[in-house]
Amino acid sequence: MATDYYSTLGVSKNASKEEIKRAYKDLAKKHHPDLHKGDKEKEAKFKEINEAYKTLSDDKRRANYDRFGTSDFSDQGYGSDYQSQGFDFSDIFEGFFGQGFGERRNRGDDLLTQIEITLEEAFKGVEKNLTVKKQEICSECKGSGARSEADIKTCSSCQGSGYVRRVQRTPFGSFSSTTPCSSCRGTGREIKHQCSKCEGKGKVLKTKTLKVKIPEGIQSGMRLRMDQEGEAGDFGMPPGDLYVEIVIQEHDLFERKGDDIYLSIPISFVQAALGSEIEVKTLDGKVKLKIPEGTQSHTVFRLKGKGMPHLRAYGNGDQKVRVIVQVPEKLSRKQREILEQFAEEGGDKVQEVKKGFFRRLFF
Repeated sequence: MATDYYSTLGVSKNASKEEIKRAYKDLAKKHHPDLHKGDKEKEAKFKEINEAYKTLSDDKRRANYDRFGTSDFSDQGYGSDYQSQGFDFSDIFEGFFGQGFGERRNRGDDLLTQIEITLEEAFKGVEKNLTVKKQEICSECKGSGARSEADIKTCSSCQGSGYVRRVQRTPFGSFSSTTPCSSCRGTGREIKHQCSKCEGKGKVLKTKTLKVKIPEGIQSGMRLRMDQEGEAGDFGMPPGDLYVEIVIQEHDLFERKGDDIYLSIPISFVQAALGSEIEVKTLDGKVKLKIPEGTQSHTVFRLKGKGMPHLRAYGNGDQKVRVIVQVPEKLSRKQREILEQFAEEGGDKVQEVKKGFFRRLFF
C-alpha cells in the first residue's frame, strides 16, 4: 500500500465518519493553501489530506481501499468535488471566525477597568460609583445606522451574507475561497441615507455612571463582570461585558495574606516579662489580647475569626498578632540600679558602655 490514508488523517482503521471528518477539518485548517500563499509543501500536504478524506469519507471507496489498497479514483484535485460530498470550506473558516468567514456583524467588545478600594471596604463590602466611556446604541437610529428603515437594503453583491466566494484554478485543480464583501464591508447591508447622529455606525461614544457592588472578602486582582455593560454590538448585535478589576490599597497597620490578617504591635520589656493584657486593633474594632509572662519578642498570637470574610464560604480567616518587645533606649538611675540588681541575681555580669547602654556578658 503506497499511502496510508488513515495515518495521513491521524485516525484508526475503525474510525467513524464523524471522527474522519473532524480530523480532516482540523488538518485542513492547518494546511489550507489560502493560509499559506506560495508554500508548495503545504499545497502538497493539503492535496494528500484531500485524497485521504475523499477516500475514507465514501463507503464504497473506503471498502475498496481497505480490501485492495486503492480506491480507484482519478480526480485527485481539491476543487468542487468536496461540495458534492456535502462538505463546505466555509465550515473550516467558521471555526476560525465564528459567524462565517467575512461576517462582520459582531457582538460588542468587552471592556476592562479598575476600581480602588480600602482594606476596610474589602472587609465589609461596598457599593461604588464607576464612570466609563463606551460605545452605546445610537438613540436616533436605534442602532441601525440608517436614517430610516426604508434606507436599509440587502447588499446586492453578497445577497446579505457578508462574504463572496471565488473559484481559483491551480496546477492541482480548482478550489473556492471566501472573502469579505467589498461592497458592504461584510455587513450584508447597503444604507442609502446614513443616520446623521452616528454617521451610519449605529453607535455613539457616551459616558455612563454605573453602580458596582463589591462583595466582602474580595481580593486584589479579582474581576467582577457586569453583563452587557461593554461596547455596543454592530447593528443590533448584543453588547459586550464590562470587567471591573479590584485594586486594594496597602494598609498602614494590617497586612493581608489570603483571608488572614497580620499585625505587628510593640510591647514593653516589663509586659513581656511579667505578662499583661493589651488592646489590639482589628478590622472589626478593638479586642483584648492576653500576653503570658515570659513572652519572647516576635511571638505570634492568633485571634480566631478576626480576619477577612471568606468570599465563597461562611466564616472568616484569622488575625495573627506579632508582638515586638521593645528595649528602653534611656534609663533613669533608679531603673539602672534595679536592672543591675536583676542581672546580679540572675548570675549575669554587665559592663557599662558609652551612652548609657549595657552590654550583656554571659559566663
